[in-house]
Amino acid sequence: MSTPYPFTAIVGQDDLRLGLLLNAVSPAVGGVLVRGEKGTAKSTAVRALAALMPEVSVVPGCRFSCDPGSPDPACPDGPHADAAGVSRAARTVELPVGASEDRLVGALDIERALSEGVKAFEPGLLADAHRGILYVDEVNLLHDHLVDLLLDAAAMGASYVEREGVSVRHAARFLLVGTMNPEEGELRPQLLDRFGLTVEVAASRDTDERVEVVRRRLAYDDDPEGFAARWAAEESALRERIATARALLPQVLLGDGVLRQIAATCAAFEVDGMRADIVMARTATALAAWAGREEVTADDVRQAALLALPHRRRRNPFDAPGLDEDKLDQTLDEAAGDQGRSDEGRNDDDPDPDGGGNDDGGGGGGVPPQADGDRTPSQGEGGSDDTPSQAPEGAPDAPGRSAGAEQQPVASAEPFRTKMLSVPGLGEGAAGRRSRARTEHGRTTGARRPQGSLTKLHLAATVQAAAPHQRARGRSGRGLVVRRDDLRQATREGREGNLVLFVVDASGSMAARQRMSAVKGAVLSLLLDAYQRRDKVGLVTFRGKDAEVALPPTSSVDAAASRLESLPTGGRTPLAAGLLKAHDVLRVERLRDPSRRPLLVVVTDGRATGGPEPVALAGRAARLHRAEGTASVVVDCESGYVRLGLAGELGRELGGTAVTLDELRADSIAGLVKDVTAAGRAA
Repeated sequence: MSTPYPFTAIVGQDDLRLGLLLNAVSPAVGGVLVRGEKGTAKSTAVRALAALMPEVSVVPGCRFSCDPGSPDPACPDGPHADAAGVSRAARTVELPVGASEDRLVGALDIERALSEGVKAFEPGLLADAHRGILYVDEVNLLHDHLVDLLLDAAAMGASYVEREGVSVRHAARFLLVGTMNPEEGELRPQLLDRFGLTVEVAASRDTDERVEVVRRRLAYDDDPEGFAARWAAEESALRERIATARALLPQVLLGDGVLRQIAATCAAFEVDGMRADIVMARTATALAAWAGREEVTADDVRQAALLALPHRRRRNPFDAPGLDEDKLDQTLDEAAGDQGRSDEGRNDDDPDPDGGGNDDGGGGGGVPPQADGDRTPSQGEGGSDDTPSQAPEGAPDAPGRSAGAEQQPVASAEPFRTKMLSVPGLGEGAAGRRSRARTEHGRTTGARRPQGSLTKLHLAATVQAAAPHQRARGRSGRGLVVRRDDLRQATREGREGNLVLFVVDASGSMAARQRMSAVKGAVLSLLLDAYQRRDKVGLVTFRGKDAEVALPPTSSVDAAASRLESLPTGGRTPLAAGLLKAHDVLRVERLRDPSRRPLLVVVTDGRATGGPEPVALAGRAARLHRAEGTASVVVDCESGYVRLGLAGELGRELGGTAVTLDELRADSIAGLVKDVTAAGRAA
């Protein structure tokens, strides 16, 4: 076993180390999510924490790490009456992103269960992590069905395995630690809320600190054991401090005044539910114990809020996590009846939190900061940028007016809930929530011989395959003689995630501010839908003389939204170039990820200008997508009294369909978009 990097040798990253140490002191805090860029010691710190965790006493031979003092009465290896315990180090179990469900929760030997009637259960990673650390690197890339299992186990403290009438349950209480790079996509809100704390990490910009990081890492790589020995004294002292804080924790007093501050803070930042209040209380208590105090202070509450609230106040996937510290300080002062309020109000001695809520001073009312800040600059531009909006919508681009002038980016309109766009047919891509697909989860549609290990038994098909051979196999008694060749795998139908490639017209014909704002709002709405359905997204824009890939296909919907907000407009409309650029992107993605089916979303008014025969070129490029069998939809952005219907024609050339911005809304009755017609289905 390799020697881990010492925890005390990590340079900087104070918040990261504090968050991990608080969980070591009080596992009830609920784990920690570490967010940050690549190469910031996230994984190193988590793996180093295991060496600091106190040893655990377990029942000898128990595969589920039962505590001899209070063994699990439902333990599959039990009962453990009067069992003597042995001590061992706490485990750190790593859950790979590509792990199977059976590897996570355990697997039953179906063949023995059918032929011998015994529960032959092989424990999974949840059992290994019981009373230890479950570490998920790149937790934001974890498959949805594994996330659901983690949520269930974290909530109930137990894992349940149900297979065709055979049931196994075992305890699974663990410290959940996840690391992620936000550039690769965000977490589902349900899983975010399960992490007690979150910390943001970034590489230091201080030259001396960076030099020290490199110096220590090179020394460790040259001689891991020698390097660890040099830090052994610091590691031992930190381990003793954790043990001391754990012993002090039950004696820490959490007073009513502190509880009032915690409740007022959670209410002011409008977090959902009550879990934030509970986590803040546990974190503040752990902070006091870590400092060697028996009473929680206002500083503990403030630090607890900075660790426990940022990831809980995100209202949608495009909100940046974080906390307004000025507002936090003001809320804490108001809840504590700080003397600084005496100059502003008459109810300084009133302990009722409602008294503070009635004060009309800005900052305590729970309104998130920067509510309108993003829109002010774009609305304050000169009137000359709005010139294209003076022309009729149906008129062709005027070269002197819109072809050469680049417009500044405008803010998007408010996003809305969209109708679901899906790829027709049955795919086999990554699990998601958009198009029909053969998946490991969903409704059972048939049976087949297993390819590799059996994961989902189709009981009726297995019995049907074994029944004709019972006499030849010498069956006697009630048992059914089952051979491996009789086993049948259930085929299931669920939903997959797709690659949604947006091709957005950013030309002068789209440059009118009100119109482009509506277009950005529609694309932002589709991006939000893609986030919820676990899609990959890409963004191609075209304007002027060419098209560009604004964002290569990625799981980070945040990145796509950011590129969209900064998108300038102006110039001619090279529609053909945009479609050809999208074709190149999809060709590469088919080689890279052939099982993920694409959905092409073209956002345009359908007009094409610039170069010889621009409309004919766009038609040929569209038919190229149709020949590839790419499912597509055109979002028609044309408005006004004069309509040319060019977007609808483009949709027919693509072999797909066209919808207006109004029809895209889920609450619209103007049209109903369920499946996008794929190329080849049209005559």
